[in-house]
Amino acid sequence: MSTTTAELLRGAAELFPDEVVTQAHVRHIDLPGAGRFALITLDNGLDHTKPTTFGPQSLANLDKAIDQVEKEAAEGTITGVGITGKPFIFAVGADLKGVELLKKHEDALAIGKGGHEVFKRLSGLAVPTFAYYNGAAMGGGVEVGLHCAYRTVSAALPAFSLPEVFLGLVPGWGGCTILPNLIGADRAVSVIIENSLNQNKQLKGEQVYDLGIADAIFEGADFLEQSLLWTAAVLKGELEIVRPEVDRGEAWDQAVERGRFIADSKVHGAAPAAYRALDIIAAAKNGDLQQGFDAEDQALADLIMGGELRSGIYAFNLVQKRGKRPAGAPDKNLARPVSKVGVVGAGLMASQLALLFARRLEVPVVLTDIDQQRVDKGVGYVHGEIDKLLLKGRVNRDKANRLKALVSGSLDKAEAFGDADFVIEAVFEEIGVKQQVFAEVEAVVSPTAILATNTSSLSVSEMASKLEHPERVVGFHFFNPVAILPLLEIVRGEQTDDASLATAFAVAKKLKKTAVLVKDAPAFVVNRILTRFMGEIQNVIDEGTPVAVAENAIEPLGLPMSPLVLLELVGPAIGLHVSETLNRAFPDRFTVSPNLAAVVKAGKRGFYVYDSGKPELDPEVAALLVQGDSVLSAEQVRARVLDAVAQEIGLMLEEGVVAEAQDIDLCLITGAGWPFHLGGITPYLDREGVSERVNGKPFLAPGVASVPA
Repeated sequence: MSTTTAELLRGAAELFPDEVVTQAHVRHIDLPGAGRFALITLDNGLDHTKPTTFGPQSLANLDKAIDQVEKEAAEGTITGVGITGKPFIFAVGADLKGVELLKKHEDALAIGKGGHEVFKRLSGLAVPTFAYYNGAAMGGGVEVGLHCAYRTVSAALPAFSLPEVFLGLVPGWGGCTILPNLIGADRAVSVIIENSLNQNKQLKGEQVYDLGIADAIFEGADFLEQSLLWTAAVLKGELEIVRPEVDRGEAWDQAVERGRFIADSKVHGAAPAAYRALDIIAAAKNGDLQQGFDAEDQALADLIMGGELRSGIYAFNLVQKRGKRPAGAPDKNLARPVSKVGVVGAGLMASQLALLFARRLEVPVVLTDIDQQRVDKGVGYVHGEIDKLLLKGRVNRDKANRLKALVSGSLDKAEAFGDADFVIEAVFEEIGVKQQVFAEVEAVVSPTAILATNTSSLSVSEMASKLEHPERVVGFHFFNPVAILPLLEIVRGEQTDDASLATAFAVAKKLKKTAVLVKDAPAFVVNRILTRFMGEIQNVIDEGTPVAVAENAIEPLGLPMSPLVLLELVGPAIGLHVSETLNRAFPDRFTVSPNLAAVVKAGKRGFYVYDSGKPELDPEVAALLVQGDSVLSAEQVRARVLDAVAQEIGLMLEEGVVAEAQDIDLCLITGAGWPFHLGGITPYLDREGVSERVNGKPFLAPGVASVPA
């Protein structure tokens, strides 16, 4: 490493005194017939729940280990060098806690240059180098292996990715440059762009091998032993590794264009990371690695000092940390055991819930409904979904049979729920219906059974108000599709007690959901914000702005789908119902669109038809629309919508709907799929000056989701 970079890394280490430092231990192994071999093991001294990362001191430690093996290689006392990780973990990249602390462009540049200068020494050694991906490898963990001449991967490896673009960075320690030169641009675009923007999709060991990233794959049980035997065969010349030639012609350019199409469809130009990565991949076609490394350094430094990355790290921390330690949750020791679950209703939502409870809790689950046909249909749906899991290899035959045996149906609530500890209703969204259901359930369950409601907008307190034990009623609001969206809004009613709430949080954890404590306020969090957001879009359409202009105005945010496509997914009737609920609660801010009401009355499933394969305004819907003559530009629509959202979030925080703005963002990320580069929403509103304009102050303190002052 150059003196300058060493000094810069020392400076970076001083900025980051709390780094969890990774050691790089060197040991020597005699390979059969292949001489003395040096193996570097990356290890932070903690178990697999604290993955190994690279901060400035960790990079310096690896650099020191390479000093040793470089000397040994030059002296001829070793025949090769390998690098591997501690049990279950290879390495998961740069330490993001350190990245958050960086305040200057030159400090960010030092991190990029430092990683490159250390890693590329592996390719410059006088002996062959090998990476053994024994466990989880992400970001810089993947990249350190790319600098080696050969790679093996464990068949048991659960997660392998270059997730930087997902967070708002680029793979900046060789990934953008070496990977396309190793496996071709198209496959590299899939790993760096497509997988990242597909909710940070992870590769398994076999996929890593099939892509050509690894030269050999071995079973997990004796992975290192087999890798070393394979290494010996390579060093002795018994095994020649031949890789397919990379196409540097038109295919390379087409791959980059495919990447741009993916980026446009996912972030609509709203976040720069994917485009910076694609520029580097495009330039890497000439095979000049150093030129690529220099471009990676610049991109890394620029993006580290940008708002999208800070929002991305903030969002990542929300999901990984706050999402696992919900703010305001009662003492978990108060939770009661749940050994049987009841589900009132057997429609699609109820059936999805029954499947989830059976799979995650592995306790008996009983569905009830008003007639046997509905009950049979609900149980049949659950059994059918379990059969699909069996076909996909997600469960074995024994597990499938056990899960199916857990799920049953009954018309008799007393028989079904008499010994249930947790009963959730998923019936028609009408307060009277839900009160009646809970009265019937309370009459047959034990005094300590929890009564949960999956209501999306109604008052939990009102639902419980006529019960003998209202303290055991809790809101348990899932998001559709239940199997995919992680959020669970847990609603505390006016009389909900701590034991019931603690039980709800304990169940949520077993269901592997991200639970957020929410006050019993109309439509809670996600539906309230989305209804205000959608309501403003609907208002400008009603007032006269063309549908296409109103729809496309929001495109620069890079949301997962446009507002009217989202309405179609939710269902216009449900959207109308929630807007009516909120209009009754807050008539000054929430409107009920006469055009939406007309669409629902006409029985339309949305505003669009897809005859051409892409959404086009349904002529029948167009004929229903009654519009005014006030036409706004896309910029005016966007400002109006963002102002409305900022106002609503400000009011929700004043009301104490959630503990902090962070919970609003966590809800939107995990319940509505809002992107990490927005940080949910409040960092974006702060960054664009909307929070200040509407509420007179930002939602978050400086440095929380932005570059520290």
